[in-house]
Amino acid sequence: MTMEPANSIITYLGGAKAVSEIVEKHVSRVYRWTYPETVREGTGGLIPAREQRKLLEYCRDNDIELQPADFFSADRIKAVLAEREKAA
Repeated sequence: MTMEPANSIITYLGGAKAVSEIVEKHVSRVYRWTYPETVREGTGGLIPAREQRKLLEYCRDNDIELQPADFFSADRIKAVLAEREKAA
């Protein structure tokens, strides 16, 4: 079971490997953001604040639309992903 909004943000940004390179963390750390808190080191779908900042800076520098509110609700990102899928 993957937790939101981390799962949608990771997908939106190209997957766990791409996100791990952005935040300079091992890919296993990125996957842990998608695990429930009951699983060892899971964050319940929340991305740590330090990594949120790195992701927002990366997106700003690369003209990718990511908003601070996206770290608390996956609704907008899910809609963007659905539109992307329709267009493909």
